[in-house]
Amino acid sequence: MFEDRPDRQEVVLVGRSNVGKSTLMRELTGHSKFTTGKKPGVTRKPNHYDWAPESFMFTDLPGFGFMSGVEESRSEQIATDIVRYVEANADDILAGVLVVDGKSVVDIIDRHSGPDEIPHDVELFHFLRELEIPTVVAVNKMDKVDDEDERLDDLCDRLGLLPPWRQWQDTIAPISAKRGNVEPLLSALKTHFHDQKRDDLLKFVS
Repeated sequence: MFEDRPDRQEVVLVGRSNVGKSTLMRELTGHSKFTTGKKPGVTRKPNHYDWAPESFMFTDLPGFGFMSGVEESRSEQIATDIVRYVEANADDILAGVLVVDGKSVVDIIDRHSGPDEIPHDVELFHFLRELEIPTVVAVNKMDKVDDEDERLDDLCDRLGLLPPWRQWQDTIAPISAKRGNVEPLLSALKTHFHDQKRDDLLKFVS
C-alpha cells in the first residue's frame, strides 16, 4: 500500500504505463520535477504536488498494465495498490483523471474484451464512477490521431457513453500534453471544482 499521503483533497491521475501521465502532471503543475521517459513504469509510487494553503494536490499514480522489465506479480501489486489508494481516499478526491493514449486505446480495449475479461481502462473508468468520483478521461496524444471525432466516438461507445463524444465534454477531454494542449481537461476540471464548491482552486486550472 502507498504510504505518506499528505492530508489534502486531490485530483488523481490514473492510467496505463506510458500514456503520458507524468508529462501531463508537469503541464498541470508547471513543475519539472516529474520524471518522464520512453521506458514504461518510470513512476513506481505516487507523485504528489501540493499546495498546503489550499489543502489541495495533484497526484500522479503509478502506471498499470504490462511494463517491460517488470515482473507480472509486481505490476499486479501496483494495480492493487492503486485501487486501494483510490478506495481509501475517495472522499477527498475531487476528480479522477483517467489518462489514455488516443491513438491506441480503442484497439487495446478491443484486444482485451471478452466473456471473461474486462479491459483495465474500462474497469477503472467504471470503478471511479461507482465511487462517485467525478471522472474525466484525458485522451492524450491526439496530435497523432487523424480521425479525431470517429476515434472519440468509438471510445465513448467502449466506455458505455452514448456517442457523439461532444455531449460528454465534462467527461471526455482530448489533449496533447507534450504540446501543451490541455485546455479541454482544464475546462472539465473547472466544472468539477465549481460543482464541489472549490472555486478557490480554479486558479490552478485557468
